[in-house]
Amino acid sequence: MVIRQESVHRFSGLASSGRELFFARRSFIHLFRPAAVLLLTFLLAACGSPLNNPYPAGDKGRNILYTSFTERPKHLDPARAYSSNEYEIIAQIYEPLLQYAYLKRPYQLEPLTAEALPIVTYLDKDLRPLPDNAPEERIAYSEYDIRLRPNILFQPHPAFARNGDGSFRYHALTEGELAKISTITDFAETGARELTAEDYAYQIKRLVHPQLHSPIAEMMKSYIVGLKETGERMAKDFDARPDKSEFFDIRGYTVEGVDIADAHRLKIRLHGKYPQFRFWLAMPFFAPMPWEADAFYAQRGLIEKNITLDWYPVGTGAYMLAENNPNRRMVLLKNPNYHDEFYPAEGEPEDAAKGYLKDAGQKLPFIEKVVFTLEKETIPYWNKFLQGYYDASGIASDNFDQAVQFTGQNDAELTPEMKAKDIHLETAITTTIFYMGFNMLDATVGGLDEAKSKLRQAINIAVDYEEFIDIFINGRGVPALGILPPDIFGHVEGKDGINPYVYDWADGAPRRKNIEAAKKLLAEAGYPNGVDAKTGRPLVLYLDTVARGPDDKSILNWYRKQFAKLGIQLVLRTTDYNQFQQKMLNGNAQIFMWGWNADYPDPENFFFLVYGENAKVGKGGENAANYKNPEFDRLFERMRNMDDGEERFRIIQAMQEILRHDSPWLFGYHPKAFSLHHDWFRNLKPNLMANNGLKYRRIEAEQRELKRAEWNRPIYWPLAAGSGLLVAAIVPAYSTYRRRMRSTAL
Repeated sequence: MVIRQESVHRFSGLASSGRELFFARRSFIHLFRPAAVLLLTFLLAACGSPLNNPYPAGDKGRNILYTSFTERPKHLDPARAYSSNEYEIIAQIYEPLLQYAYLKRPYQLEPLTAEALPIVTYLDKDLRPLPDNAPEERIAYSEYDIRLRPNILFQPHPAFARNGDGSFRYHALTEGELAKISTITDFAETGARELTAEDYAYQIKRLVHPQLHSPIAEMMKSYIVGLKETGERMAKDFDARPDKSEFFDIRGYTVEGVDIADAHRLKIRLHGKYPQFRFWLAMPFFAPMPWEADAFYAQRGLIEKNITLDWYPVGTGAYMLAENNPNRRMVLLKNPNYHDEFYPAEGEPEDAAKGYLKDAGQKLPFIEKVVFTLEKETIPYWNKFLQGYYDASGIASDNFDQAVQFTGQNDAELTPEMKAKDIHLETAITTTIFYMGFNMLDATVGGLDEAKSKLRQAINIAVDYEEFIDIFINGRGVPALGILPPDIFGHVEGKDGINPYVYDWADGAPRRKNIEAAKKLLAEAGYPNGVDAKTGRPLVLYLDTVARGPDDKSILNWYRKQFAKLGIQLVLRTTDYNQFQQKMLNGNAQIFMWGWNADYPDPENFFFLVYGENAKVGKGGENAANYKNPEFDRLFERMRNMDDGEERFRIIQAMQEILRHDSPWLFGYHPKAFSLHHDWFRNLKPNLMANNGLKYRRIEAEQRELKRAEWNRPIYWPLAAGSGLLVAAIVPAYSTYRRRMRSTAL
């Protein structure tokens, strides 16, 4: 037994020694693990550039533009798209007949696929030509005669691919063929063909296609002769179809006012005189659409795979959409079929000194690929921009002080940090106005009598938009002195362009009148010190608004303080956007805030916002203030369809004077766009009308690679330091391990 028991004890002892050895090893590993993790961290820091670079190694040194998007465009079909993020993509792909000159100011149109600007002929009711200066009441029709440039090809696309017998290769896909397709790039064959006048006529018909619901359909029905009737015929035939999912071929429909004279000549006839139509001809709504693309994308199997015209455009532009992954990135590639177009040789006088003419006469486009990466947060984007991984950047409020500082003359300039990186700042006053409006139907703030005008003038003085711009938008705006932004015909700079009811001209600049001038006007309006002289009650006004962001509370409190300068109590009524819209339609809002961004650079596009016939109440128009001044309306009706010239200019100034006196708006401010770009990104002259600007831009890829390498150099000292820490951690652990081993052996 003893022997057996001794044997057991030895066994236990051996087992005990085994456990101690295991624990000793684990203790050694526990001591080593933090050092290993620390070393790995230092190694990552030392690796620097390769791990920070978000792009494939194969992109290195290539002529690629890197930018971003925050949410995917909803529509890429030019008949449906009507937002800035959609135009950012499709304007590079689709080509309307006209475009805006990239460098010239004020903004002016030039031919794109057209050989020249349209020849406009005015016709009487019997279709007989009239002289150009014919009175508007005699003009029954305007005819736009447009000739296309020959030899313009559509991009390579499977919709154009044909079999040997001439039939279309992919217009009747089988289930087996569809099983191999997941994206537009999976088609093995592509084709192309020449652009024709029929492609533009086809797109005009698509504006009234019963399935598309184009946002400008109703407007164009009222102008293009016969378009309304064509739309009605199409809708009736479509509704009668037993299977509405099949391709609805609209080629057989004609529009009375759209005439295809030959393969390269198109005539469009409008009701009356509407010179602003030329601006619509520069928008994607009037881009060409090949019927082959419509037929190709109408296949049910492709629709189920989300391969549609609304997802993969087909155009003649400088770029084509090669990848559309809204959860990751969108990629544009240079169109190999792009026609001859050259960088402009003319601009503003200072353009040569600014380097905007260095590429004059060079063939477009310069950039071979554009990568839009999904970036929902501003901080990661900003950091990547500073590292050189994005070529340009806007400036968020959080980064503004890091990027921009103001001089003693209140001019914006880059901070030393930005200058050290050779970053450039571009600014431009936008063709946008943010304003505070009065409901002119309201019993207190509305009306055209002198007392009501003085009440609104007093408030106009008191609400200090210079202060607002400084506090809330980092100085990125200019006070609006009238309804027209800069670079719009009729806008006047200097002393003659100020609002004399709100500003004085002092020391060569407009200066807002002091609060005492506002109080005097308020008293003359019947509200001395903000008290109704008739009732003795304080004047209480109501501001209806949509509160959305975290800054809204401070902004609304600021407005309350502005009114309080006059002793007026401002009550804030916040609501959601749908309720706000309904209030505006019903005329239940008293004071409100709104804004407008120009569709086209013409004064009519701003003055119509206060034209009586466009009232929000009763008519559903864009005149949210429900302002109606018979003299203003009379002048508007004269001005809107006039050609730019001295007479139109004089009428515009008279209209500005009426608006400034009546003050249906506090004119607010025009935002100022600030953007940054690296020195290797060239030809970035701000153009707020040209949406197709990518083809003019240039990337100096070699310079970018050098700067990226400089700004993201591997740091080697952490490797040495980490190695030392690792040794320092290992030696004590190893010593402990050795002592335990010796103790166990004994």
